Amino acid sequence: MDIAGWLNRINAIGAALVIAILLAITSTPAALAEDDALFTSDFAGLNAEQTVLAARALEFLSRMNDMYFGRIDKMNGGSEKESRARSTEYADYNAKAARGSVVQKGGRLYSITKKPTRSFQKPTVWSRFFSVNMHAKSPLVGMPHNAFVIQFYEDGGSSIGGFLDVLPGAMPEEDLLYIKEAMDAVYARHGVDPEPHRALSCKGDDEAAAATVSTYRRKVACIGGSFYLQPMLTVTEQNFDFMTDAYETFLDSYLTMVEKRAGDPYTDEDLTAQDAMRLNWFEDRFFSDPFTRDVVPYEIWSLHSLPPEVKF
Repeated sequence: MDIAGWLNRINAIGAALVIAILLAITSTPAALAEDDALFTSDFAGLNAEQTVLAARALEFLSRMNDMYFGRIDKMNGGSEKESRARSTEYADYNAKAARGSVVQKGGRLYSITKKPTRSFQKPTVWSRFFSVNMHAKSPLVGMPHNAFVIQFYEDGGSSIGGFLDVLPGAMPEEDLLYIKEAMDAVYARHGVDPEPHRALSCKGDDEAAAATVSTYRRKVACIGGSFYLQPMLTVTEQNFDFMTDAYETFLDSYLTMVEKRAGDPYTDEDLTAQDAMRLNWFEDRFFSDPFTRDVVPYEIWSLHSLPPEVKF
């Protein structure tokens, strides 16, 4: 980052804002030092309000990265990790996967959009996308697909959204209810109606449906929500607080269930349900999600997303 350039902006932006930016830049946990570069940024092109929210986004994503891999490492007693980075005309990508005995594969994708690929996207000044997909050994915990996106556009507009749900597999109803009730509390705290978001999570958006084979679409529990509902939320402090609260609550609740069920016995029927769930996710990646199939490089989305084993 050009420090001199930022010092020249102090008077225009204000001391409080600069402090927020510096906190975001320096707050990445030491244990994840190899990921530091992902959570720093030049905010050129953003106005003062946008810069504050962009800096907060970096701090939030750094914290989610820390929580996710930290809790996976704790459950696994340490994990083997692999990272891959790629750059295309559409985006810069960084994928990471942790592997171990309890969480067989915990994947994370981090990307910066450079060129629009969907109708709701526009040329961006600044953007970040963060997604996790986790495959635990136990069939009792299902598989989450949790995504978060924030974008500021060249025309001055913005959007914030994502996807929060779980493919249930053999997940007990009480655990699904635990996550749903945690999300109900988030919706209530922020005065947001959950029904449109949960309906979209179940059926997918029309644009994606028109370009895919719906037979293979992911079969989710519909307890979280899709926040790609059009028109998407704009990046305001209120919407930022809602989306970050929703993302953290869902991820924390799911990880809590994985920790709870790590040592529980399961049946052959449970494993059959897990096999079907993993095959469904594999088919969703290859045949149903056009963004994954047509835009993101295979070596990226396969690392962070695909199950460790698929049975046909």
